[in-house]
Amino acid sequence: MPTSLSGGRPVIEAIVSMSHIDNGNPQPANLPRRVTTKTLQKMRSDGIAISMLTAYDYPTAEALDSAGVDVLLVGDSLAMVVQGHETTLPVTMDQMLYHAEMVGRAAKRSMVVVDLPFPEGQLEINRSVEASARVLKETKCHAVKLEGGAEQANRIEAIVTAGIPVMAHVGLRPQSVHVEGGYRIQRQTDKLLADAIAAERAGAFCVLIECVPTEIGRAITDAVSVPTIGIGAGHHVSGQVLVTHDMIGFNSGYLPKFVKQFSDVRGAITQAAQEYCQAIRTGQFPGKEESFE
Repeated sequence: MPTSLSGGRPVIEAIVSMSHIDNGNPQPANLPRRVTTKTLQKMRSDGIAISMLTAYDYPTAEALDSAGVDVLLVGDSLAMVVQGHETTLPVTMDQMLYHAEMVGRAAKRSMVVVDLPFPEGQLEINRSVEASARVLKETKCHAVKLEGGAEQANRIEAIVTAGIPVMAHVGLRPQSVHVEGGYRIQRQTDKLLADAIAAERAGAFCVLIECVPTEIGRAITDAVSVPTIGIGAGHHVSGQVLVTHDMIGFNSGYLPKFVKQFSDVRGAITQAAQEYCQAIRTGQFPGKEESFE
């Protein structure tokens, strides 16, 4: 299993066609085929696991895209992992668009999904449609993600009717942290099933499931025909998502139970910075190699 983001691009013939015909026109062999909602549906049907990670800037998105990540999420989690807030609530729509535009430009193969931040998904439906339209119009991203299930069905339907793909988000809802009294495992099987089913019926192309027991993750996946992406939802789902900063070890130290760390980027940065400071103090940098005659 890879331990860093520096490895070569994996080739999965069932997903990535490096030479294909689009609308009858041959495409250059070096251009990867874009992952779309149809790609994800086919992956579920074919039993191919979907990979998804967060991205908030151009170089990170470029690296993840090159690594073969299927879906990039410009998550409102940037409020916590980038801006340093305690919750996802402070990030604004304009800030989400600023980061989404960078990620959208960087991704050549990955599908890019953007969170609707609080309260864009809670106010009047027309406002949610307008915010979602801004994502497609002002960035190169492809879909939005909306927290909620059954009570959001009309909103999901309105956004999809406007021609904007929607990924639903059920289970733990970080934007409702104060209502829930914290980040808690969700165990209400009937409600969670109803949320996912309602979201699919409203037109959601995918359902993200957060922080539920493994068997509930399986039950939701069995109850819907669209792909399911789990984060703390066990392995009986169509794919997995993590916050990239958690996955690569670039965080403050706390890791939720559902996270597996594949690298120690924070440690590498700290060590490099310490060596840099030491080289300056001892006169080793800049040396002749870094100086002009």
